Amino acid sequence: MLFGIISRSCLVLLSVSRCVSAKVVATENNTQLVIQNDRLYTRVDKATGAMDALVLDGQNLLGTRSGSTGIFNLDCYCTPNGFWTPGSTKPTYELYSGKDATGTSYGGIKMSDTYTPTGQILEQYWFLRDGETGLHVFSRIAYYNETTPFLRNLQEFRTLFRPNSPIWTHLATNGVQYAPLPGTEAKANQVVVQDATWYMGNTPDDPYVQQEADYFTKYTFQDTWRNHDAHGMYADGSQIADNSTFGAWMVMNTKETYFGGPLHSDLIVDGIVYDYMGGAGPLTVQKPNITNGFDRTFGPQYFYFNHFPAGTDLQVLRKDAARFANPEWNVKFYDSIAKYVPNYVSSKQRTTWKLHVNLPKNAKNPIAVLAQNGVDFQDNVFDPKAYQYWAEIDKSGHASIPRVKAGTYRLTIYADGIFGQYVQDGVVVRTGKVETTRVKWDEESQGDEIFRIGTPDKSSGEYRHGYERDLTHPRHPEQYRVYWAVYDFVDEFPDGVTFKVGKSDVGKDLNYVHWSVFGGYANYLRSEPYVGNGNVNNWTIVFDLKKSQFHRKQQATFTVQLAGAKTAAGNTDVFNASEPHANLAYTVNINGKDLEPWIIPWHHSSSCAVRSAVICYNIVNKFVFDPALLKEGENKIILSLPYDATNYESAVLPNSVYVQYDALRLEVGSGKKGGHRRTT
Repeated sequence: MLFGIISRSCLVLLSVSRCVSAKVVATENNTQLVIQNDRLYTRVDKATGAMDALVLDGQNLLGTRSGSTGIFNLDCYCTPNGFWTPGSTKPTYELYSGKDATGTSYGGIKMSDTYTPTGQILEQYWFLRDGETGLHVFSRIAYYNETTPFLRNLQEFRTLFRPNSPIWTHLATNGVQYAPLPGTEAKANQVVVQDATWYMGNTPDDPYVQQEADYFTKYTFQDTWRNHDAHGMYADGSQIADNSTFGAWMVMNTKETYFGGPLHSDLIVDGIVYDYMGGAGPLTVQKPNITNGFDRTFGPQYFYFNHFPAGTDLQVLRKDAARFANPEWNVKFYDSIAKYVPNYVSSKQRTTWKLHVNLPKNAKNPIAVLAQNGVDFQDNVFDPKAYQYWAEIDKSGHASIPRVKAGTYRLTIYADGIFGQYVQDGVVVRTGKVETTRVKWDEESQGDEIFRIGTPDKSSGEYRHGYERDLTHPRHPEQYRVYWAVYDFVDEFPDGVTFKVGKSDVGKDLNYVHWSVFGGYANYLRSEPYVGNGNVNNWTIVFDLKKSQFHRKQQATFTVQLAGAKTAAGNTDVFNASEPHANLAYTVNINGKDLEPWIIPWHHSSSCAVRSAVICYNIVNKFVFDPALLKEGENKIILSLPYDATNYESAVLPNSVYVQYDALRLEVGSGKKGGHRRTT
């Protein structure tokens, strides 16, 4: 225990005793800054800029500091040399205290440091209110340098709750995905199989191996931002004197300052509780450039810590945290501290935006997105002042988003079951009144639909080894979350993929990944690459036609919607001219005739399936061709990646290029038709 006595009514702080009643106490000396209330004590070390003590109801949640563990801090991959941890150069500090507009007392700490070679400023803010057991956090990065106006991209910008304590027993992504942490013996006997991925099967009695999988990777616990509310770690009480349970949670009470919209996926917990903010993880693509004048503050987010009686289930603690995932929660407090937080947009600069849309028939789970004007919401990194918002649309076509920052936005609407999406630029949101936008969305169409394969939903999860549950372990994780090499494509599809429209099953007969090569580097179970004879890189679709379906028609359109694609650029966001497949040629062949290849550009590449994901950077292409290529009776479409197409990987990752399908559709018509759509 870090402190001799800590109770809800009185904290004994090292050599200083102070009883706390109905207010937050903020103190500072030459070595530390402290903010505390009657339940939560936190301390920032002035020598390093990290929070190195966090105690709830007498329980030390961070544990003993050792190197980069046992702390709660900010870091980035944002300097010319890569990673930098602020607080390590010449940090400065400010201590805040006061009462907010509700009369509730609060305290706050600001840590600011400058990366001397370039002048980059990184700042971390922690605030604590009376009556709460969580920290409201903001993180800022600023760059003002006219001599070097372009610095680099913002690869990573993150806060990390990184404990060094045996009390933590479980990881939790959301209400479905959670599992025990691998134990000490399992980690001692683990075998590296891929970047941040280990074989744990040498300890078959370990709780993680028994309940979740034989492989552990931080990517198993990633999540997509659309419906994400809270993630973190759980202590089941087995390592605590009174067996009571604790939780440490990162609550997404706001998502407006992140990038990538609702399709963004990222790492969130693996023994560390992360808040990945700027830049992008390996699952998404676009990263903002740090240029002269770049100045962005991320947040607020809420790191919440809770304490329940012995035997309380993990999900009870997580749901307790998730109730704060509401952008309208605590807004009077945030307005009260806006004077301390650069770039925070107060309530006076916000309003409620409403939508009414006439949806296409059969639209399911529709969503409306407001993001940077003029670009796909997945690319909303180009304006450091632009924010993003989204809301689910109800059955009557209505949606409402509170606290939207005044500005001009692109509106995007998409839905499960509908090809394409509605896009409208120039949606103006003004303060002082509720803004309502009314639109009609017509599903795009290029003629009569001959067939569709899969459900357009921005995901490859419906295909084999996607959302299907792993029934070999009691936790039944979705199969895509498990190390990809477990599903041996060569054994499961020895003759390759042939999908017969009207007879085949997308959940069995189409893999969730279309590889160019399978096996080899980073494949622990198949160490030699299998290139095959065209039965890996080529997939075949077989379908029957009547002459009346295409005779005297003027245009045929084959739509390919991808949930993700990995070119030879990997997830580097950098073009490498030495890689022949950095821009990836994807070819469609109609009854023996190759159509003009779709060149998937390097900057649309993401590392998706191999990082346990089925939703990444979505792209689409429409192959338009002469219906004369079709014939009565049996037809074949071959979907082709280049044969034996690989790239150099500096990390231990598979070097094959690949794509992941969202949905496919063939249409034949008399001419080009309409519908709101945007082709990327």
